[in-house]
Amino acid sequence: MYAVIKTGGKQYRVAAGDEIRVEKLEGAAGDTFALGDVLMLGGEDGVTVGSPLVEGAQVIGELVDTNRARKIIVFKKRRRQNYRRTKGHRQWGSVVRIAEIVAPGGKAKTELKTTTAAPAAEAEVAPKAEKAAPAKKTAPKTEAPKAAAAADDLTKLTGVGPALATKLNDAGITSFAQIAAWTDADLDALSETITGLKAKAEKGEWISAAKDLAAE
Repeated sequence: MYAVIKTGGKQYRVAAGDEIRVEKLEGAAGDTFALGDVLMLGGEDGVTVGSPLVEGAQVIGELVDTNRARKIIVFKKRRRQNYRRTKGHRQWGSVVRIAEIVAPGGKAKTELKTTTAAPAAEAEVAPKAEKAAPAKKTAPKTEAPKAAAAADDLTKLTGVGPALATKLNDAGITSFAQIAAWTDADLDALSETITGLKAKAEKGEWISAAKDLAAE
């Protein structure tokens, strides 16, 4: 029996025992779970096509590993502008082994399990423990406004608008002093989460401007 499933925006034809590489899935090696939407089933009894899904069908997979793929090189050039940028990118992905294909009305023999559920359960216990000590809750509330007041207005930098300033704050960049201390490695790391950040920083001379603003 084989099946056509959809996961991560892509379709895969799989059979029991196959190993496929899909977009990154949350979990640890050894976890088993129902993998994606089943679009079609095929076997000795014929082919069943979903509309759009095959109701009651399941494809159970076991997470083998989560890693990054081979590096690809991204090169950009602008004619007559003395502009050349070379970057590398390694896409995260997960290797999954197909454990079982369950037809509609059938019962799965593979038990679904996850090793990431335990930390979540511990996280739920923590808020309950805080309720027993209401006096401790008042301290963070008074400190929060001070932390917000200490943040610099990053929109003073050339090319930084409110949207980009919000992305920088989410990445932990809240002051001119942090930007003034940036290195090429820091810019490369931030560019993986904020597209085009390094080019904008170099064009707007953020590092030198941040040094001047931090000294004011």
